[in-house]
This record gives sequence, structure tokens and C-alpha cells, in this order.
Amino acid sequence: MGETDERLLALIAQNNAAAVDAMVERKLPRLIRLATRMLGDRGEAEDVAQETFLRIWRAAPGWRAGEAKFDTWLHRVALNLCYDRLRRRRETPVAELPDRRDERPGAEADMLAADDQHQVRRALAELPERQREAIVLQYYQELSNSDAAEVMGISIEALESLLSRARRQLRSRLGRDRDEMT
Repeated sequence: MGETDERLLALIAQNNAAAVDAMVERKLPRLIRLATRMLGDRGEAEDVAQETFLRIWRAAPGWRAGEAKFDTWLHRVALNLCYDRLRRRRETPVAELPDRRDERPGAEADMLAADDQHQVRRALAELPERQREAIVLQYYQELSNSDAAEVMGISIEALESLLSRARRQLRSRLGRDRDEMT
């Protein structure tokens, strides 16, 4: 279905199953990536995506095209659901390295890459929420500065300031992690 998001919403409001399928196919991968980056847990990310879609179905009958950009609203809903989960969370999950050596070819490189990804996820999780949100929206969701600022409800200048502070903290944190490993 080559329909616009707004047309799909209108069809969803009419209980069109093909429109529901098209919307899920179009938006699910992006929502799961966003929530996984924010929460660090694929299972929770899937739950957030599911709840986001439930909100789409509920909002579809009242959606008025032109009043808000659908993708902006969608990202905001998903981010709010992520923040709700982060507020309820008391502890941060920690990935454990395997106890024995994996002898497969390339296993060491795979472990190093996985460790690098873990370090980045951990550093990202330690950022203040708004800085993490800015980084995820711009780098992982690939939103433009203006779209990311709109999702966050801030000016482009404020977004750039958040991004600058977040990058400095990430560089500092990742640099310390590398120094500790050597």
C-alpha cells in the first residue's frame, strides 16, 4: 500500500485491516529501534511498540491531518512510553560475558564488537534523559535537527546544545572505559 501515513490513519479509523498491516510494516522496525536504544531491552521495546500501535488505533478516528505531523506525534508517544518504563525501573540490567572461550573463527572479533556495543549502550544509558533522547532521535532514528527538535518540543538551538553536551559526555565516558580496559 503506497498510501501516506495520514491516508492510512483514515483507513485504520474505518477498521481497514490492510491499512493496519501497512502501518505496522512501515513503522514497527523504527519504533523497536527507538525503544531498544532508549531502554536497552528488546522485549521492553516490543511492548512499547505494541502500546504505541494501540494508541495509533485509538487516535485514528479523531486524527486531523495538517494539525500535527504524524511521525512527530508517533515518536513522542513512543518516547513517553519509554520514559514511563525508565521511571518505573529500579535497576539497570548488566550483560555478562561468557565464562568460557568461544573457539569459533572470528569469535574474538565478535566478542570485541559486542563489548564495544555494550559500552556504547551503557554510556548512552548513563546520559541524562533529554541528552539520550536527542542522540537517539538524531543518530539512531536519523531525524533532522528540525524534526528532532519538534519531537522534543524545543528549539533547534536547544537541541544542538543537548547534542553537544551528550557527545562530550559520551566521548569522556567511552574514553574512560577504554583506559580502564588497558
